[in-house]
Amino acid sequence: MKKRFVEIMDTTLRDGEQTSGISFSASEKLTLAKLLLEELQVDRIEVASARVSDGEFNAVKHITEWAKSEGYLSKVEVLTFVDKGVSLDWMKEAGAKVQNLLTKGSLNHLTHQLKKTPEQHFKDIEEVIVKASTSGIATNVYLEDWSNGMRNSPEYVFQFLDFLTKQPIKRILLPDTLGILTYKETADFLHQIISRYPNIHFDFHGHNDYDLSVANVMEALKAGCHGLHLTVNGMGERAGNAPLASVVAVINDFVPEVSIGVKESSLYKVSKLVSAFTGFGIPDNKPIVGDNVFTQTAGIHADGDSKNNLYFNDLLPERFGRKRKYALGKTSGKANIQKNLQELGLTLNDEELKKVTERIIALGDKKERVTKDDLPYIISDVLNSELHQQRVFVKSYVLTHSKGLKPSTTLAIEIDGNLYEENAQGDGQFDAFINALQKVYQKEGIALPKLVDYAVRIPPGSTSDALCETIITWQTKKDNFTTRGLDSDQTVSAIKATEKMLNLI
Repeated sequence: MKKRFVEIMDTTLRDGEQTSGISFSASEKLTLAKLLLEELQVDRIEVASARVSDGEFNAVKHITEWAKSEGYLSKVEVLTFVDKGVSLDWMKEAGAKVQNLLTKGSLNHLTHQLKKTPEQHFKDIEEVIVKASTSGIATNVYLEDWSNGMRNSPEYVFQFLDFLTKQPIKRILLPDTLGILTYKETADFLHQIISRYPNIHFDFHGHNDYDLSVANVMEALKAGCHGLHLTVNGMGERAGNAPLASVVAVINDFVPEVSIGVKESSLYKVSKLVSAFTGFGIPDNKPIVGDNVFTQTAGIHADGDSKNNLYFNDLLPERFGRKRKYALGKTSGKANIQKNLQELGLTLNDEELKKVTERIIALGDKKERVTKDDLPYIISDVLNSELHQQRVFVKSYVLTHSKGLKPSTTLAIEIDGNLYEENAQGDGQFDAFINALQKVYQKEGIALPKLVDYAVRIPPGSTSDALCETIITWQTKKDNFTTRGLDSDQTVSAIKATEKMLNLI
């Protein structure tokens, strides 16, 4: 079957910038324009709205200068307005060659916003198209609020399309401006239009207000549309636009009659860069690009993956430049841990694996997820804990830190079955803990080792909720020795390291 090629127009730099609180700098727009066209290989990019600001003008000028030098100028588009050619003058000065002219696609918008008749609006549009043509600028036409137009004033929409098909334009752009379409309506409306005007290029521009944008895109493709408007990470006004990554995956897997030129393996890289530039976070469960979407959490799933990939689907992470991960936490089983150990090049015997699994489950009850980077620390802590018989138990403690008051600690400690309680103040919470401990051991006539070094580290690349390892060096009259403690709380990890010291002495 011969495939039908569909253009992908990315409008992250224009419509995506309408996300609340988002604004790209000129240098960011140029960087992303290069990335979208050269790395991701989309067919067209919509980069700005005309007349918005001096910053927008400079951004477009930088993009068009680069695009002209690289042969991409016809792929760079600017939103313009029916304003007697003012937008066109702005475009010419900025060096752009393709306008996406915003017009009224519903009788409701035309009547109440412009207060004009269809004939008056068409005449104004024709003047702009003629002026663009004489200026060497190609024209695409947006029918703003087209979806409501088809619902409530289809006679007007077809009157408008009859007019447009006689104009020297390249494409007609059909936006679901308010995100109101169901997939059945999308299919019906586009089928009516494309069958009536078989020789005209139509783009579909979906919004996601009902979370139906990807479904609507699928129906638009089945109805025969020739282009799609998408944004990185689904950025856009209100609930955003149809998301680029999800649509690309859906087309490649479920719409066999269509081919596109977007490079799948670059989707994640571009997604992360756009997120970094904008501060617009990617939800962890966002399909294709979210942090968790290629992470198996349940141990039974990891076990199944080891047995003929029982929990794989066609969305293999390698397609998108990613890797499958196996989360560590309270739902982890041995299979999850073994997958992570394999990646780290580590091996444990069955008894060691059992103990590490138990520790990870216990940690998972305290924090949501343990990372692969935490694993070597956990293994070290578990295996080192086996080297001594535990006779001293720090049973409980209260650590206080208040403004204007010295930190204090109250602790209960069991030594050889005997329980002791003390409290003390210190320069910090851990110092107060040590001072309370000193009081207990002084009563027993035992001198504690001197703390000579205290170091804290978290696994490389981890975040603020990572496990924390505290390494303390102690000095006795004979020699120095080191103990380690591991916890998600720094002070608690230091207390665990201290408990190990108490058992060693």
